[in-house]
Amino acid sequence: MDPLRSPLLTDLYQLTMLESYYERDMVAPATFELYARKLPPHCGYLIAAGLEQALDWLEQLRFGPEELAWLDGSGLFKPRFIERLADWRFTGEAYALPEGTALFPDEPLLQITAPLPEAQLVESRLMNLVQFQTLVATRAARVVEAAQGRRVVDFGMRRAHGAEAALFAARATYLAGFDATATVLAGAEYGIPVTGTMAHSYILAFAEETEAFKAFIEAHPDKAVLLIDTYDTEAAAAKVVELARQGYRASAVRLDSGDLADHARQVRRILDDGGLTETLILASGDLDEYAVAEMVGQGVPIDGFGLGTRIDTASEQPFLECAYKLMAYAGEPRRKRSEGKGHWAGRKQIWRHHDAQGRVQADTLGLAEERPPAAAEPLLQCAMRDGERLVAPESLDVIRRRTRESLRRLPGHCRDLQQPTPITVHPTDALKSAARRADRVTGYQGP
Repeated sequence: MDPLRSPLLTDLYQLTMLESYYERDMVAPATFELYARKLPPHCGYLIAAGLEQALDWLEQLRFGPEELAWLDGSGLFKPRFIERLADWRFTGEAYALPEGTALFPDEPLLQITAPLPEAQLVESRLMNLVQFQTLVATRAARVVEAAQGRRVVDFGMRRAHGAEAALFAARATYLAGFDATATVLAGAEYGIPVTGTMAHSYILAFAEETEAFKAFIEAHPDKAVLLIDTYDTEAAAAKVVELARQGYRASAVRLDSGDLADHARQVRRILDDGGLTETLILASGDLDEYAVAEMVGQGVPIDGFGLGTRIDTASEQPFLECAYKLMAYAGEPRRKRSEGKGHWAGRKQIWRHHDAQGRVQADTLGLAEERPPAAAEPLLQCAMRDGERLVAPESLDVIRRRTRESLRRLPGHCRDLQQPTPITVHPTDALKSAARRADRVTGYQGP
């Protein structure tokens, strides 16, 4: 059993509902949509990510002998239900936003239409796969914008909440515009460029800092990046200059502690005075988009940034307030009306409107079957039908270009780091009518 692909990687209530659905023969088509209720703090948009992993999981989803044996031994389910699962697979269709697309609250990232039990069972893992990468990609895109062309690298594996999170964070940051990752397996799995420097422990393992620098340059003569803040940052910078005079030249130095802006200015002066004008200065250490923007805005001479904790854990808000809700069943719209958690009913499409310069003006959220607005771009695309993918997986470079273009088209007020204003999402009259119809179907007698 592969734990990360198993249908048992779910909440128990998905299986108990599944059994009840089958007992009552509730297998008519149902549409569920995964969407964000609201944006994270200080974010004016989201970047869709995680679709590749979601589709791969759906296509491969099966109950194998080990899963069936566990269900049988659990004593929680009837034998007839377990027997039915032996031939179970996902047979539905999926519409989705292409990865790298900017989106806003209430807009579906992923739309699943399948027999009700199938569409229900996949909820927990789909949310798990999509929401994390979307959240990390969004924060990473903001960092890239704050860096204004300076190199940005993912350093977050050790702070990530588990191995899968580390890999997904490396993928999400790269598709959002990061230049590389320090996570080696992400390079092997996803083709992301890998890069790295050294740890303070390497310096401490040598009797002299200069000896450590020299040994590392000898091992990596073409790409040595020296960490210079183990003891005295400015004194270490002077040692880098002296080693260069002896023929041991580093490509860059890294700062990881203290007042990064002040140290960067002093180190830049020392390196330049020593003739090392092409030696780069990299910075890391509890950075986020706000710290990067501040240093860039102040003209601090830092050529690249390594970010880990605050991006890979999305520390400002380490969750995306999203939901996977039933929108239609057996041809009738459905919706939840609970205070603060209500949603529109019906199977939807998003149409994006642009001005003459190609900038996003607004989005229209309506029913998939209604006539599209004039000159508007439909965003949800069919990615899977009859449980099989319709297109091959996209390369991350293609997704990176889409992210870059999607962000370029957003108005500046959406991309502001401190007080962004999202674009307006307009519900159509047909969507409003579907909500009223859903209330009638379910017997709601509200105002």
